[in-house]
Amino acid sequence: MEILTQLQQNRRIIHDFAATTLAAIPGFFARLTYVASLRDLSSGNYEHAGLEVLYPQEAVQQALRQCHEELFERILEMPLEAQEKDLRACLSGMESGLCSTVEHWQSLESYRILIPEAAPDYLKTLFCSNLRALLEILKQDCRPGHRAA
Repeated sequence: MEILTQLQQNRRIIHDFAATTLAAIPGFFARLTYVASLRDLSSGNYEHAGLEVLYPQEAVQQALRQCHEELFERILEMPLEAQEKDLRACLSGMESGLCSTVEHWQSLESYRILIPEAAPDYLKTLFCSNLRALLEILKQDCRPGHRAA
């Protein structure tokens, strides 16, 4: 019975988080970037003060981990053309703009922080391969004299 209660609670947390926070963020890459930013890179723990006020910390951890994994998998299920369009919108909306962000993500492989810890190695490899290709496509738009179609 305790497991059922925990699952119901996690479902409620995910629903609250998706309805109040993620729904306001346009695009899957932007949502993935946001959820990944909630993870402390030194501990792997997710931090969300608003949810932690309402729910037990361990339940919040599990729910945010699940959201992170689902967003990651959803992106990988998208056709590359849709991923490119979504990534372009995400990076264009960043403070430094598309071209600077593309350059930064390519040189530092910053996109690696978007990968959930528990993702299987083959999905990590696929994600990184896709991002390298997509960033190269987006980089073409940043070349002097390039005209968008």
